[in-house]
Amino acid sequence: MTLTLTEKKKYSYEDYLNTSDDESYELIEGELLMNPSPTPNHQTISGNIELELRIFVNNNKLGKVFDAPCDVHFDDENVMQPDIMFISKERLNIIGDKNIQAAPDLAIEIVSESSAYRDTERKKRLYAKFGVKEYWIVKPEEKTVEVYVLDNGAYRLTNAPKTANNVESPLLKGFEISFETIFNF
Repeated sequence: MTLTLTEKKKYSYEDYLNTSDDESYELIEGELLMNPSPTPNHQTISGNIELELRIFVNNNKLGKVFDAPCDVHFDDENVMQPDIMFISKERLNIIGDKNIQAAPDLAIEIVSESSAYRDTERKKRLYAKFGVKEYWIVKPEEKTVEVYVLDNGAYRLTNAPKTANNVESPLLKGFEISFETIFNF
């Protein structure tokens, strides 16, 4: 079966799996959304963060780090691909053969012009709903990083994005990364 994206208004996980082209998609509240190819700047920022995070996680034997595209299957209407995610060693059982089958502990999104509303509003709300403990929103144009922690089902901003020189993770004690490292292009 070839799925034509104009056939339905509300899509399911099964529809998502049946997309026939080679594009990258996310399923958000039953809406099938294509992910445009990342820019070189986006890829550099993502690589800089992922490298530092992966070294820290591996050196401390804390769990696993993944990068996009890697599906996180929350439910039948929500399948997302965070730019970077961390799953603690206590929760490695959520890693399936084809996807991550529950909320990662940490999700990081790097905002692009085409993804700003999706990353800062829709995904933020859904990541909180499904229990992502820490969420970073990286804004390349502003050279800022907002770090949110889940607090009673909603996100609370933990840092002043424009005043610090480093980003620290409340979840991963001891992990910090400088803005210079993140935005070095």
